[in-house]
Amino acid sequence: MLATRSLRRSRTLLAILLVASFIAAPVSAKEDAASVIRKFKEKDPGFEKVFADAYGYAIFPTVGKGAIGIGAARGKGEVFEQGVLIGKSTLTQLTVGFQLGGQAYSEVILFKDKTALDDFCRGNFEFNAQVSAIALTARASRDIAYNRGVAIVTMGKGGLMYEASVGGQKFSFKPLKSN
Repeated sequence: MLATRSLRRSRTLLAILLVASFIAAPVSAKEDAASVIRKFKEKDPGFEKVFADAYGYAIFPTVGKGAIGIGAARGKGEVFEQGVLIGKSTLTQLTVGFQLGGQAYSEVILFKDKTALDDFCRGNFEFNAQVSAIALTARASRDIAYNRGVAIVTMGKGGLMYEASVGGQKFSFKPLKSN
């Protein structure tokens, strides 16, 4: 019985990840970190200063999220230190609660100082349910609040999601190979 329940959960999570990937695929259109930064600055010119003042940042151009009671999201991104690409990252999120649907969004994680970026680059970095992101609006740059040296900003791209859930995000980091 326990094995059957575990198998059902695994199938449900797999189905949710497939929904998330189908949502993200048509929206992405080969968007890269530079185009995400450009869109953030177009939406709110105050982000020019936010990116200039941040010690580093991680850009996830497209995160696909799907949910049917249990939700999952995944995205691949790039990590920058003082404007220079230093590595790649993968975002994984699991949520539980009342939720249904799918969506795609871009996510930017800002690092206030070297300590915050170094913590992220050690790998296995997690944000728990208490860390909240602000949605990109025309005045979002004024509302940036760092929590332990980290701030998160998201920009919706498409989809429809009904959600009242709890979960967290986990990140991996892989540095670029030096030649």
